Amino acid sequence: MDIDQQVLSRYITKRRTAVNRFLRAYLPAASCNPSLLHKAMRYSLFAGGKRIRPILCLAACEAVGGKPEIALPAAAAIELVHTYSLIHDDLPAMDNDDYRRGKPTNHKMFGDATAILAGDALLTAAFTLIAGQEMANSVTHKTRLSVISELGTAAGSLGMVGGQLADIAHNGQKPTFKQVQYIHTHKTGALIRASIRIGALLGGGVTEMAALTRYGEKIGLAFQIVDDVLDAKGTHNTDWTYPGVIGLRASEAEAGRLYQEALHDIKPLGPAAEPLRQLAAFVVERKK
Repeated sequence: MDIDQQVLSRYITKRRTAVNRFLRAYLPAASCNPSLLHKAMRYSLFAGGKRIRPILCLAACEAVGGKPEIALPAAAAIELVHTYSLIHDDLPAMDNDDYRRGKPTNHKMFGDATAILAGDALLTAAFTLIAGQEMANSVTHKTRLSVISELGTAAGSLGMVGGQLADIAHNGQKPTFKQVQYIHTHKTGALIRASIRIGALLGGGVTEMAALTRYGEKIGLAFQIVDDVLDAKGTHNTDWTYPGVIGLRASEAEAGRLYQEALHDIKPLGPAAEPLRQLAAFVVERKK
């Protein structure tokens, strides 16, 4: 896989900085009443995430000839939804994790109730952001409604939340490939796919949408397979993962196949899609 590490690093840093700057300005200050809630929201939002989803959104906007600045509020909204999902995913009733990105999880820092409410507040803030003044001057009402529909569908029962329920509802049963694939394409893949589609919508992409949708689906699944592979090489339980059902080598091969197909899907987009190609390689080659 051909990654120009310096170029990609600069690209990711530039886009992540823009997303973080926007989020810091948009979210209420930690001192704003109720301060405990806003501290909890900011604690998880600025805990060191890579911002892959919003960066993919911005890159998709560029790939269809749009200006990334137009997509920045929506990209930030995607990260708000993603962070909410992580807070809730870590809760005792879900995955019951004590640490996230090397730091105590939100409920360990602030308690279960505050963590639940922080997640709720981040989720609702995402849609307030898209509907608000931040996008009003540069995006038509019709396009904003399409963005809201894309994000809501990806985050809801037919997407991420549905995948999360499937992930916790197996009760120790032996997994099938079909079940694991469903979890991955919904719990993780749906929001990544939506990130690509939202970026394309905001960039004015019409003829490119089908190709970018296929790219998003494949990179979304590859992203989670790589997570599974990294877990399998560590000390995590791998029963309900790709390595758990098809083996480690087959999982690595599948991630590579999805990567190659994703590149083929966006080949017609030409040089404008180069950041998406580099990001796809980053997703598949990352070590953590």
